[in-house]
Amino acid sequence: MFFKKKIEQIEEAPPARPDAVSPLAKLRSRIDEAALPPHVFEAVIKELEKIEKTDPAVAEYSVGFNYIELVLSLPWNVSSQCKLDLARAESLLDARHCGLAKVKQRILEFLAAKTLCSKAQQSILIVDDEEIARANMEHILKKDGYNCHGANNGLDALSVLAREDIDLVITDLKMEKMDGIELLGQINRVSPEIPVIMVTGFATVKSAVEALKKGAAHYLGKPVNLDELRKTVKEVLEKKLFVEMGKGPILCFTGPPGTGKTSVGRAIAEALQRQFVRISLAGLRDEAELRGHRRTYVGALPGRIISELKRVGVNNPVFMLDEIDKIGQDFRGDPASVLLEVLDPEQNVRFTDNYLDVPFDLSRIMFIATANDLSKLPGPLLDRMERIEFAGYTEKEKLQIAQQFILPRQLKATGLSRSAMQFSPEAISRVISDYTRESGLRNLERELADVCRKIALLCLKTDSHGQTAEIDADTIARLLGPRKFFREAAEAEAQVGIATGLVWAETGGEIISVETAMMPGSGNLMLTGSLGEVLQESAQTVLSYIRSRTKEFNILDTFFQNADIHIHFPSGAIPKDGPSAGITIFAALLSLLTRRAARRDVALTGEMTLSGRILPISGIREKILAARRAGVRTVLLPLDNKAEVDALDPDVTEGVALVLVASAGEVVEHVLEGKAYILPP
Repeated sequence: MFFKKKIEQIEEAPPARPDAVSPLAKLRSRIDEAALPPHVFEAVIKELEKIEKTDPAVAEYSVGFNYIELVLSLPWNVSSQCKLDLARAESLLDARHCGLAKVKQRILEFLAAKTLCSKAQQSILIVDDEEIARANMEHILKKDGYNCHGANNGLDALSVLAREDIDLVITDLKMEKMDGIELLGQINRVSPEIPVIMVTGFATVKSAVEALKKGAAHYLGKPVNLDELRKTVKEVLEKKLFVEMGKGPILCFTGPPGTGKTSVGRAIAEALQRQFVRISLAGLRDEAELRGHRRTYVGALPGRIISELKRVGVNNPVFMLDEIDKIGQDFRGDPASVLLEVLDPEQNVRFTDNYLDVPFDLSRIMFIATANDLSKLPGPLLDRMERIEFAGYTEKEKLQIAQQFILPRQLKATGLSRSAMQFSPEAISRVISDYTRESGLRNLERELADVCRKIALLCLKTDSHGQTAEIDADTIARLLGPRKFFREAAEAEAQVGIATGLVWAETGGEIISVETAMMPGSGNLMLTGSLGEVLQESAQTVLSYIRSRTKEFNILDTFFQNADIHIHFPSGAIPKDGPSAGITIFAALLSLLTRRAARRDVALTGEMTLSGRILPISGIREKILAARRAGVRTVLLPLDNKAEVDALDPDVTEGVALVLVASAGEVVEHVLEGKAYILPP
């Protein structure tokens, strides 16, 4: 009975339509219409011929079919039409971000350079042994605004190329000494970026195919139709200019968390009118995530770079590689090595994904990487990027950002009216100084969001929604409770054996205390506080310097024979390393040995040598901001950092006295209390 019904259903089924097209026929039609690059077209046709001979029930059929679908969906020739408007980009960056002057300047410099390139006069080299034909082409192209040069043959053309900047070459095919095909080969070898248009009176299909295979941009027959020549020249030069305009720098935004690295990247994409792509590399350990899997593996997929390009549908987006310093490395490969190819302008022209297995041009992409700590990046990878530092924000900048961006966003998120809720500048400053201590803005946004939520709850409880209210500093203290941070340096008294130092960390500048103690012993130096090798060596250097200068510091020569010295850095759970704590250790140890109290409102940073010289250090801006947050009144910096100090904005140094020192002896009078320290003659 069952088989009888099946036979009846088959007999009653409508006959197949004669105009029905098979999936493979549709695929071939799409391949013909896709205008793929020659090397990609050959690979796809070869794969199509393979699956045409394969049974659809076999797994290889679906693998090949999906591969061709992927290739056809990639933007091989599709680009965003970027409109470079310098004034618009500048206003957009200023409207979206407060501060970050150096970052904005670098972006505007990039746009200015691209704008000038688009307006520059283009040069054309016309190579033809017929003087009349060459003169006619020069005349018509000069009328279109091009700068034209002429040459009789290929050898003369090479000499012109050596001394002039040429954007396009128009050459005859048949010439003495060196013909057009030989000239084309020389140009492709020496200057492959210069397009070549072939012109000949012996135009045949074979010669045209040969010229195009050898890299010619176009092929025209003689006698030359001047209107067709003008149109072809315009198309070729516009395409070349568009490719050059699309190529962007490899930028690396580095700085503490919460300073706006990702949001600036998004604003750059909007200013350039390009698509924005962001992938996070934090914790990435498998290089196949970037480069893709071989198609021989079950469930193979292309890498994330090719997948994102397929998603956005253009080959020139702004591509952000977030948290590049947090990539890992294990038995599955080294993702950092893949990034060497992706971020190298010399290599990414022919980036090969393992799944795709044909080169894809990534040179039109503007890559932006973000990192908190550049010391974790391999040297070769760092060398391929242009570093742009995102420094921490000053208190004044944080106040402006909170008023212009954070508060309106949080008020809207909690349903409060911007006109009804008025936050005084003192209230926001209280949140910044008493409840946050960071270089960025994330904790500030969390605290302001907490304030807005508490106000929303009070409004519902008291049925006062929509009424005008002014939030002052006392209201902030009642809503957020006891202050979380204290200005320990300003509020602490001077003590013997304790000095205040400034260090740099991933989160920006930090303030530390160096504590010292001396006890009976046998001349041992103890160091605690999770210290790295460089910091331990700095302590050894300082102790040796003091022991070699005991008469200058009025210390007994034998102070270390029957005593042990202990140097401790508080917050022992946090690893510490670096040479910039050298003069801080010196001040704390000298205070201990001379029994002169060290001022806690004076902070020090600088590397100290065995001869007492103070060497320059990095992170000056972040360290000064950390000193201001802690209430430090005086900061001692190396004299060799004078140029960097002079370049600081007044907002950074406001309220802090900066003292530049060149030797350890100059440190004493600024840090230690008691009798004046007199250097020996």
